[in-house]
Order: sequence, then structure tokens, then C-alpha cells
Amino acid sequence: MLRGLRKRFTWKPLLWLIPFFVFFGAFQLAPMGWVLANSFIYDGEISIENYSEVFDSSFMLQGFSNSLWLSFWSAVVGLLIATVLVSSLRRVDSKIREAVIAFTNMTSNFTGVPIAFAFIIILGINGAVTLLLKKYGLIDDFNLYGQWGLLVIYIYFQVPLAVLLLYPAFDGLNDDWQSAAALLGAKTWQYWLNVALPVLSPALLGTFIILIANAIGAYATAYALTSGNYNIITIRIASLVSGDLFLEPNLAAAISVLVMAILAFITCINQWLVARGYHAKR
Repeated sequence: MLRGLRKRFTWKPLLWLIPFFVFFGAFQLAPMGWVLANSFIYDGEISIENYSEVFDSSFMLQGFSNSLWLSFWSAVVGLLIATVLVSSLRRVDSKIREAVIAFTNMTSNFTGVPIAFAFIIILGINGAVTLLLKKYGLIDDFNLYGQWGLLVIYIYFQVPLAVLLLYPAFDGLNDDWQSAAALLGAKTWQYWLNVALPVLSPALLGTFIILIANAIGAYATAYALTSGNYNIITIRIASLVSGDLFLEPNLAAAISVLVMAILAFITCINQWLVARGYHAKR
């Protein structure tokens, strides 16, 4: 009888998870399964021709290359800016810190078409800041609608996410450590190199990987800014499933599977780094 009660008690909480499993299966697993299955269909037959076409196409490989380039450098610059910002926040008044975090939380949701429109107004060909910088001879030409313009926008929406991810990690630093290091004759840069960075390295690397994944999956901002004229992989997928002339959903499925494989690899690395984190060892 007690054994039956234990089983009933064990399984009862799981019943509340049924809506989650239904939702997760319908909107995550089922679409992934459909994409995976259709990626192997070519002219009505099971084949790996879609994958061969991706790897044989210089245009498709350029899309992957451009996406990875934007993802890597926006993650590097965004992480550097966020690290300096979070480190500085720990030294300011709590009210200022809370206001900055609240503003960061708000700007982290400012993506897609609105951010593209805002940058067009500010840094477009006839943007307010662009005209001002040209007036004083600080720039000769700046193309917001190309590679470097996209990089600026990607960095903009990477910084708030990096700040929100790094802020809890910096709480793991004890102020007494820096004082102890100074008493032992260590300079500030030696403290950061030998004490702070080893503690923060799992969080920094984990955040860096998440930023890369965040940028790889970006679509709306790049499309709204370039009207699909810049070759990144998310735009290529969209053009294959919604284009009027080149409608190839199976090829788009193959590209999507490759993107999912990249993101899965990135996620596995992130989980491994989190497991090695400072708080996980405590």
C-alpha cells in the first residue's frame, strides 16, 4: 500500500508537465522532425542531394561564411563592451546600477524591424549622425546597408544580452580578493589576469558562445535593413521557402538542419562550460 502511495506521489507532479510536453512537442520537436525528414527528400526520393547541393554551391557557402563572420565579430566586440560595462556597474551606486540594468533589459528586446528603422534614421545615407560626421570630415563614406553596417547593428543588440548574462557572474568576485592581491604587491592588471579572469572564464566563454548562436539566428533586422540583398544564411532559407521563382523547401530544410547542427554544437560547448563554472564547483 505504501509503495502504491509513493508511486502515486511520484507521478502526480509529472501530470502537471503534460501541457509543457504537448506544447514542446508541437512547436519544437514536430517542426524539427519535419525539417530533418524533408531535408533528405529530393525530387520525391530519399537522397542526400540537398546537402551535396549546399556544399557544392559557393553562394550557399558564402552565406554561411558571412553569417559566421558577423556572429563571431559581433560576439567578440559585444562581449568586450559588456565586460567593461558590468565591471563598472559593480562600482556605482545601487540606484544607478538598477536603472542601467532595467534599461539594458528593455533594449535587449529592441530588435527586428524597429531597430533597423532606427539605425536607418540615425546612420543611413541621409541619417542624422551620418550627415553630422560628414559635415565635420570625420567620415568620407559609410554604408549601413553592407557588411560593416550590419556588424554595427549586430553589436548593438549583442551588448544588452551579454550584460544580462554576465551581471550575475560578476557577483562571484569577492572585493576582498583584489585587496588581498594589492597587499601582496599585485597590480590591477595582475589581479584581473591571475584571479578574476580564471573565475569569470566559464561565464565569459559561455556568454560568447550564446552571442554567436544569437547572431547566427538573426533574420528580421538584416532583412529589413538590406531587403534580402546581403547574403546570410537565414535570408537564404527564407528566400527558398517564400520566393516566387526559387521555391525549394527541401533545400531550405537541409540548410536549416546544418544551422541546427551548428547551434547544437555551440549549445553543447556552452553546457560543458557552465558545468565547469565557478558556482558549479562550490
